[in-house]
Amino acid sequence: MKPTDPSLERLATARALLLQPYGLDESTLQRTLATVFEHRTDFADLYFQYTRSESYSLEEGIVKSGSYGIDQGVGVRAVVGDKTAFSYSDDISEQALMQAARTVRSIARSGSSARVHVASQLAPRPHLPLYGTGDPVASLSAADKVQLLERFERMARARDPRVSQVIAIRAS
Repeated sequence: MKPTDPSLERLATARALLLQPYGLDESTLQRTLATVFEHRTDFADLYFQYTRSESYSLEEGIVKSGSYGIDQGVGVRAVVGDKTAFSYSDDISEQALMQAARTVRSIARSGSSARVHVASQLAPRPHLPLYGTGDPVASLSAADKVQLLERFERMARARDPRVSQVIAIRAS
């Protein structure tokens, strides 16, 4: 990797958003995967989810509703032959990771001895990021977001005097 490689930026973002706030680091992830591989396992991976959403509804110049939500969690997947096991927790913690690892590890005890060959090693392809790393929820204050919605309402009414109702929803 080069120092300017986008992968380094994504790794730093993952550390800042998914690991450090929950007291996790790479050694915790390695211990978790080692737990999965204590029994015969062909493949295993960890996945993290962290999504924030925010919405405001403006109707006739009045904020009618607003909401904010966070969906987060961590999971482990293990594959043995043609069997796949998943375990997921809404809690992002070392304890949740280890419990998920112990849960999926149990599929190795099921006695399957078949191996599945899906594809040979593929050549790496360049990754083009689809989304920036900016945080749309934190990009504006709540007051600025409401002002933006009010501005859209004024623009719609100014565009055509026949406009009798404007409903604007901002979600991110």
